[in-house]
Amino acid sequence: MLELGAIAISLFFAMNIGASGAAASMGVAYGSGAVPKARHALFICAIGVFAGAYLGGGEVVKTISAGIIPQDIIDVKVVLIIILSATSSLFLANLLGIPLSTSEVTVGAVVGVGIAYQILFIKSLMIIMMFWVIVPVAAFGIAWLFGKGLYKVQHKPFFKDRPLLTGILILAGFFEAFSAGMNNVANAVGPLVGAGLISVPDGTLLGGAFVALGAIFLGKKVLETNGKKITRYSKPEGILISGTGAGLVIASSIFGLPVPLTQVTSSAIIGLGMAKSGSEILQKHIVKKIIRIWIVSPLFSLAISYMLVKLFLEKDMYSLIVLLSVMLATLGALSLMKAIKDEKRAVHEEGGGI
Repeated sequence: MLELGAIAISLFFAMNIGASGAAASMGVAYGSGAVPKARHALFICAIGVFAGAYLGGGEVVKTISAGIIPQDIIDVKVVLIIILSATSSLFLANLLGIPLSTSEVTVGAVVGVGIAYQILFIKSLMIIMMFWVIVPVAAFGIAWLFGKGLYKVQHKPFFKDRPLLTGILILAGFFEAFSAGMNNVANAVGPLVGAGLISVPDGTLLGGAFVALGAIFLGKKVLETNGKKITRYSKPEGILISGTGAGLVIASSIFGLPVPLTQVTSSAIIGLGMAKSGSEILQKHIVKKIIRIWIVSPLFSLAISYMLVKLFLEKDMYSLIVLLSVMLATLGALSLMKAIKDEKRAVHEEGGGI
């Protein structure tokens, strides 16, 4: 019964991956008008994400299932804890309206289990975390560099609204969805593979299918938000954003590295914006908010999975009390800092100095 529950929750998680990160991959192509109908964009996305999972998702699945903690400690109960912890973090991010990486929250949940059992492959974890920084920074740098060149030549006749640019943009969106399949499907099925509930080939096939279904049936809202409600890009800009993200994530997936696709895309957008508007884009509140959530999200899922292991598997109430105390103290300190800041602002607005 637990086995069926773990598989069901994992596949539901896969559908939510398709509805959020995967569906967003076609946002630029849809928003620019290259794909005018939402259902067509989602169908292209579904094909891309399924192909990416089936043809190239195996290496990242192996990393999630056995590259961070030993496979022999992953059983059905641990799988449930990992998936529930990752899902909780994603739910929090959705409430905040921040694009969040399923890779970060899933890895954080796996690490929390490893810390609870005091067994963790530190070297592998350090490599993964290093690439969480390197890949988005590379996306920023590539988009900034090519963006500078783009804005110097975009007035040329070739960059007008041509069918060739439309085709290239659709292809770039397809490959971004392909890269999402290669990298993100592992977050849903990797723990199942680690527990021996499913094989790597079957996991990538089943996970890819459910991510694709999630994109088709649940992804329209995210597609509309990313494509029409944030900002619109020209076709050359869209090709640069989608192509940069797809290339870097596919390269990382070949080496079995789970990387944050949403952060890669966001970094490329910021790099392009900086090339166009200068460094003032870095001062925007949303950029600061995204950076904060990047840091908090894996730590949040780590804390949840650690608490669940201590509470339900080890019955260690003392460690749980200590962790809860630290969390409450942190929240209290943040609340106090905000209150002091608000008080200073009030004094300033009332003309009392400062």
